[in-house]
Amino acid sequence: MNFNENKRDIEVVVISDIHLGTYGCHAKELLYYLKSINPQTIILNGDIIDIWQFSKRYWPKSHMKIVKHIFKWISEEKEIYYITGNHDEMLRKFVDFELGSFSIKNKIVLELDGKKAWFFHGDVFDVTMKHSKWLAKMGAVGYNALILLNRAINYISIFLGKGKISLSKKIKDSVKSAVKFIDNFEETASNIAIANKFDYVVCGHIHQPIIKKITTNNGAVNYLNSGDWVENLTALEYNNKHWILYKYKEEDYVKEETTETIDKYDIVDQSSKEIFVQLLADFSFNIR
Repeated sequence: MNFNENKRDIEVVVISDIHLGTYGCHAKELLYYLKSINPQTIILNGDIIDIWQFSKRYWPKSHMKIVKHIFKWISEEKEIYYITGNHDEMLRKFVDFELGSFSIKNKIVLELDGKKAWFFHGDVFDVTMKHSKWLAKMGAVGYNALILLNRAINYISIFLGKGKISLSKKIKDSVKSAVKFIDNFEETASNIAIANKFDYVVCGHIHQPIIKKITTNNGAVNYLNSGDWVENLTALEYNNKHWILYKYKEEDYVKEETTETIDKYDIVDQSSKEIFVQLLADFSFNIR
């Protein structure tokens, strides 16, 4: 897809677990995706900025461009909901804050073509988050290191003519406790959604992109997870009464860096970047 072509119109886009401020974040790929769509409603479903692991030493221009693109959407008065997650849980102090069409929430319920959709990040179901937050933070550091190792392995694998592999996915698929956690997460979210007569339950948190119908003795619900922009590079899109799971593919984008038109929102001046990073650093320090 060339950026000079028309953007795809989307009624609702759901993006979660970007983890801006970490080495594992695929900000450049995400920016290509964001520039290719024209959404009416944007749901940022948690862990957008990774305040847990934030460091002034690492905030690339590509990460700042994501923030600027979101502000561009705000200036265009697109409806944007920032739903808090565990890595950006400090923003829960500002729940119900509004700036034009932008608002911060812990959860939201939207009506989509006569059906109710329940959106929330999902960390409320994580026992580790509730009782051993220090262990969860250590796990986040380990996960970030695993992703970096995975990138190095994939670089060698591609060089040798072999395909990419996901160490994280292999671990999740092979470790019984990890599989059980994911199953329990999906079951718990679905049971609560069914009890509240929601048609859709849309989560993030576990980095497992999927769309599926879950049926129990009490009813049925459509369970959706938007995945992440660390290893899966996925998002959810809603159009014409239908959900699809978007998966980023590099070959879909023509990266014409020399000919691409750059608007004012693409320009990241050093002063604005430094101010934003300092604000994040002060905020991160004060809440620890």
